[in-house]
Amino acid sequence: MSVMVPDTLDEALSPQWLTAALQPRFPGIEVTRVVPGPVVERVSTNVRFTIECAGGVPDGLSKALCVKGYFSDRGREARHVGEREAYFYRDLAPESGAKTLRSVYADYDTTARHGVVITEDVVADGGEFLDAASAFTPEQVAQSLGEFARLHASTWGSPRWAEAHWLEPRLDGALRAWGVEAITERVEANFSGPNGLRIPTEVRDAPGLVQAYVRLAATLTAEHATSDWCVIHGDAHVGNLFLDPQGHPSLVDWQLVQRGMWYVDVGTHIATALTVADRRSSERDLLDHYLDCLDANGVRPPSRDLAWRSLSRGIVRGFYLWGITAHVDPRLIEILLHRLGSAAADHDALSADLYATPH
Repeated sequence: MSVMVPDTLDEALSPQWLTAALQPRFPGIEVTRVVPGPVVERVSTNVRFTIECAGGVPDGLSKALCVKGYFSDRGREARHVGEREAYFYRDLAPESGAKTLRSVYADYDTTARHGVVITEDVVADGGEFLDAASAFTPEQVAQSLGEFARLHASTWGSPRWAEAHWLEPRLDGALRAWGVEAITERVEANFSGPNGLRIPTEVRDAPGLVQAYVRLAATLTAEHATSDWCVIHGDAHVGNLFLDPQGHPSLVDWQLVQRGMWYVDVGTHIATALTVADRRSSERDLLDHYLDCLDANGVRPPSRDLAWRSLSRGIVRGFYLWGITAHVDPRLIEILLHRLGSAAADHDALSADLYATPH
């Protein structure tokens, strides 16, 4: 690290620290004033702010920026979750080709286990962050799948990323941390309450979903050892998108980035981004479009039949993640459980037959 990762929000927003942090990319910069803006406090702390500089803000740098770190008492207890995102923005994002936030600083303190990222403020430039209630069309999903294809193709079986510790697969992280019984209780709380009212009856089965996910995690471990893996986003629901000022979908929130299989992202994304009716009428075409994008980016895609079968696994990944989700607006959880549950029912995605390693 050339500049120490800031420990406090006050430090991160100080002209002195920002001057040092921005110097490697903008030599000679001197930040003279920082004007804090809106603060969003979850586990991470996200603060929009503007800067003033001696002689003006340098060319190529926006005056409107956003810092993301783990500065609150709650955030300090979970600082390690920012590791992957900080490394992604620092090391992988520039060459992945996928549209995402433009980072001007990103680093991780291995002693404090704290990752901090500073990006340009896309909202100030006219961008829009999405969630499950946002209107999103199949045509837009085709664009966002193109971004996932760029990420996947740029890292497909790449020796450069094969040993990166921060990309270690961790799809079973919550299972190992909490155990099957506690995970099942969390899913049951969602399924049996208001959030689960529109989940189709045949898949409103908390133990069945958890067992399907256990099988999926085991299958992914086996596939990773024998098949072409790539770097995946890992949490590819519609709420981890923003529209740039030109209206193009871009990817955001990289805490779960890891080595894995392409379908983890694609299945989750198609099932969460569209209404049930739109997904049913367009998912085969969208899957074909993604496979064509892989081909256009130099990767030989799997067969259509194999890809269609594999899509179900990505649906289970999303269904599981939103089944265990608690600290999000219940309205959004309900929408996504309806969409993912409907997709799981349509694809018979909890069937044990789907978790034999395909050939």
